[in-house]
Amino acid sequence: MAWGWEQSDEAHREVYGERKHESSLSHELIAGAASFAGMKAWEDHQRREGKPVSHAFAKEALAAFVGAEVDKLVETKGLDEADKIRARRHAKENAERMYDEHYVDRQGAPEYDPNRYEPHERFNRPVDRW
Repeated sequence: MAWGWEQSDEAHREVYGERKHESSLSHELIAGAASFAGMKAWEDHQRREGKPVSHAFAKEALAAFVGAEVDKLVETKGLDEADKIRARRHAKENAERMYDEHYVDRQGAPEYDPNRYEPHERFNRPVDRW
């Protein structure tokens, strides 16, 4: 089951917070944190570019950002290959759900346009690491 904004944000806080080098983190928790951090990195990149893109392109690009974030976390948190695969799949599902929830369902956006639609409000909170 894919996680939404709240669960992914909480996972991000837990994984990037105080438990920096703990290897017992589950692939679900890693996926939640990676989907949140990957979504933020993708948002920042797209807003710097300032160009509208289709939802299909946005989701493909977002999957790449999220996958890279999973890879970073797997290296530092010590997951095995099977958990890495599960974390990548779960993170991609999370990110797509978060994207659809915010841009398609909530704002009714016909495409991703950083000039017309604001990022999710959870990205406005102060954090130790993005």
